[in-house]
Amino acid sequence: MNKKIKIFVNFFFGPVLFFILMGSLYRQINSSPDFFKKWGQISTEWNSWKFWLSIVLVFVNWGIESIKWQLLVNQVQQFSFAKAVKSVLSGCAVTLLTPNRVGEFGGRILYVKAEHRLKAISLSLVGSVSQLLVTMLMGSLGLLYIKYFLPYNNQLLAFLPELLSDAILYLTVCLSLLLLLFYLRLRWVVIIMERLPSLKKAVNHIRVLDEFSVQQLLQILFLSLVRYIVFVLQYVLLLHVMQVEIAGWLCFCLLTVFYMVMTVIPSLGFVELPVRVTTAWVIFKMYTDNELGIGTASMGIWLMNVVLPALIGSLLVLNIKIIKEK
Repeated sequence: MNKKIKIFVNFFFGPVLFFILMGSLYRQINSSPDFFKKWGQISTEWNSWKFWLSIVLVFVNWGIESIKWQLLVNQVQQFSFAKAVKSVLSGCAVTLLTPNRVGEFGGRILYVKAEHRLKAISLSLVGSVSQLLVTMLMGSLGLLYIKYFLPYNNQLLAFLPELLSDAILYLTVCLSLLLLLFYLRLRWVVIIMERLPSLKKAVNHIRVLDEFSVQQLLQILFLSLVRYIVFVLQYVLLLHVMQVEIAGWLCFCLLTVFYMVMTVIPSLGFVELPVRVTTAWVIFKMYTDNELGIGTASMGIWLMNVVLPALIGSLLVLNIKIIKEK
């Protein structure tokens, strides 16, 4: 069975995945009439230290995610950092084909031993939930700051009735706190499933969730926070490179809301560029009129953090070995 899986991945899934990603990239370039104008603006700023720092942070970003994945997988098998990097990048390739990137485990588990792959899916979900939790908490703080510490006429939700904007704000805060409680009490998932007869067979595969201590969960959460700060800092640097005249602290605040909105909006990774650009402009337009700069920065982040890792990951999938080591 393992030999058949290897043949499928190496000679069908890997090549198809690579060409799908290349084709989708080509279509997005063609469907964006000002793509080359934005690319031209990026190319004129290559001599900026802020631009090159944002490039360096790409490796920091995925390095932190690889460390996080390595810590998670070590719960079931020893996993080297190099293998964690390959696993994470392969996940980037697969996740672009799924809504809101929910399928990243599909690429990551290819590097996990066959007998541990179902458990690895649960571990992947732990990492995803920790990142989602950080995004929601930071987005809630961003909304609170905008509402209570910025002038009303500059508020992000000022176009909504006050009652509705308050409802959105407090609902977001409540959901974030509930998600935090859920994350710190993952063992409840195991307990609940054990009590449901129809799910008892699946309990063995998620029992690994019961082995996490609060300290370990907080360690994973901390790495997710550091990674979040890294890719927000990337965006701030690129906005400044593109001459978006907004204070760094305000950029950071607005980006917390941007990433939270992007998490909620249904999208597919390989066709999300227009969604990213539009969402960023809606959030930033009350503070700047540099629409080209906002769009260019959004495209740059998409190319660096989404497209490049996915293309590298698709090439790794071409050469993956799934036969169990003896």
